[in-house]
Amino acid sequence: MTTEQVKSQSFNIVIVGQANRLQYEAILFAASLRHTNPDFQGRLIVATPKDSPLWTNSPTLRNKAVIRTLEELGAEILPFDTPEFGEGYPNGNKIQALLALPEGEPFVFFDTDTLVLDDLSRVPFDFDRPGASQKVEGTWPKIELYGPGYTQTWKSLYDKFELDFETSLDMNQPDEFWKRYLYFNAGFFFYKCPRQFGERFLHYATEIRDNPPEELICQPLWPWLDQIALPLVIHSFGGGRDVLPAGLIDGDVTCHYRLFPLLYARESDRVIDLLETVTAPNEIKKVLKQYDPIKFMVYHARGQKVRDLFDQSDLPRKEQAIRNRIKKNGFWMR
Repeated sequence: MTTEQVKSQSFNIVIVGQANRLQYEAILFAASLRHTNPDFQGRLIVATPKDSPLWTNSPTLRNKAVIRTLEELGAEILPFDTPEFGEGYPNGNKIQALLALPEGEPFVFFDTDTLVLDDLSRVPFDFDRPGASQKVEGTWPKIELYGPGYTQTWKSLYDKFELDFETSLDMNQPDEFWKRYLYFNAGFFFYKCPRQFGERFLHYATEIRDNPPEELICQPLWPWLDQIALPLVIHSFGGGRDVLPAGLIDGDVTCHYRLFPLLYARESDRVIDLLETVTAPNEIKKVLKQYDPIKFMVYHARGQKVRDLFDQSDLPRKEQAIRNRIKKNGFWMR
């Protein structure tokens, strides 16, 4: 796909915003998108869950300053229903939000804790072949000594939904190594129709939750349920691990930072510079200071103190070691 073809594509971006840290992350996402993609032709939709009995406290966006700031940044607020998942599994919001999006319009979903670093037209989306983030570790399944292995566990799910298991495998990876099996981070995914994708995603996720194959009886489903169902959905629509060039999403074009101490500890100077640029305007600063991790990490320079604890070119291999060092120095916030 040529750059001209990519630029001519129109698609919607959806993130989930609600009455917690996600609303402030949504502002950062919107500000970074506007800064790096001023000519973006699609809609930026901030989907927010409606009140329901599945939530003890109202999850819906209601902070007027947050809503006003999002709208000034070009975002649209879209309420959605949460009949299957609530506060017990908030990751389910990304599944149910899809059902409220415009039918038949290509979409890209991002987790809210993402910054857009560069022109999205650099990403050659083929919306007929869905894909998702490959910035992922082998977090599921949890293999027990005398239990089913990777092949038996994953194959039971493909069989359950009448999908071809063999064509999902990366035969360049060894048998019973997690990378051989299709697995994604659910922080990013895309397809040509959110309703089709969302309906299948919801069906697979609820079936796995309510009627898992016996190979999953001892497997933890929380918080991995969305990432268990996602590769099955993508494979069912003809997508896979090879639909986008490496190094663009979760690389040169976007950054999924997750938590602000981790952002300052391990991301590049380019990411830090963008974060501090888009948070500088006074009208944005007034709202973001309501959220302590941004207030202290960005505006009170605690993030730079975190950054000084690490050599970004030689980080600890395991994230837990990064977290522990930040906590030991009293700078952890979430």
